[in-house]
Amino acid sequence: MKVFVAGASGVLGRALIVRLLQAGHQVWGMAHRSESLAVIRALGAEPVQGNALDREGVHAVMARIRPDSVIDQLTSLPASPFDLPQRLPADRRLRLEGGGNLFDAAQVCGVQRYVQQSCGFYLEAPGGLADEASRLRTEAPGQIGESARMYAALEKRVLQASGMLGTALRYGFFYGPGTWYWHDGAFSAHVRASNVSIIGAGSATFSFIHVEDAAAVTVAALSAPGGIYNVVDDQPAKVSQWLPAYAKWIGAAAPSRVDEREALHRLGEESVYYQNSLNGAINRKAKRDLGLAPRRLAWLTV
Repeated sequence: MKVFVAGASGVLGRALIVRLLQAGHQVWGMAHRSESLAVIRALGAEPVQGNALDREGVHAVMARIRPDSVIDQLTSLPASPFDLPQRLPADRRLRLEGGGNLFDAAQVCGVQRYVQQSCGFYLEAPGGLADEASRLRTEAPGQIGESARMYAALEKRVLQASGMLGTALRYGFFYGPGTWYWHDGAFSAHVRASNVSIIGAGSATFSFIHVEDAAAVTVAALSAPGGIYNVVDDQPAKVSQWLPAYAKWIGAAAPSRVDEREALHRLGEESVYYQNSLNGAINRKAKRDLGLAPRRLAWLTV
């Protein structure tokens, strides 16, 4: 199968290229910077220089390659999660407008299957875990709500595709080598510097997914029924549980605690919401249809 990967030089894109090639696919990876193209070439895929925001350029690339399937992993995220508020507007533009150019070009060129990155941690599930019928938290405060509305738009676009099978993969928080959540990751640096506290009860539930497990499921999605899948692990955990365990795992001091009222004043409504209102997700469908077999969280296995 001829597979075109947008966002191919990111941490998931790199793992994805390796697995696609191992599965026998022909792979083209699009990136903008020359150093990213070198990474794609070194992995064994065909590098394609392109800017997703260049509509004419994207259409020309797609017309030349004419892939069978497109995997949209476009992101524009910062090196540190602490810098997310400044970067998210550009990230949303890339995914909505740039991804829109990619999607339109795929339809024009007769692409058979389109796989879209979505979100498995901004889902509504009052009192429980979210399944694939759960809606995104489009009414959440600030940037959380903005991002949830973006993901909702991406899902609507791919699932209503005409003449093309659409799949939306709702990934959990990525962890593993090269991600924020790893020994040498940016989040770990903040935890070691005592910049991360538990806000209030820390009652939000997080669902993670190892980046290699996410890559394996994404490859499987190319030959599975379309639709929405929650791509998360088997260990949804509250912030009050996983954050102290994470700190211990990386050899950092236990995180301090901050009262919700103080956090609201110092850090804002989004921070309080993030640590006390998010839900984890259920992965039964991905296990059944995509063969998901998630590894256990490193910091919760001891």
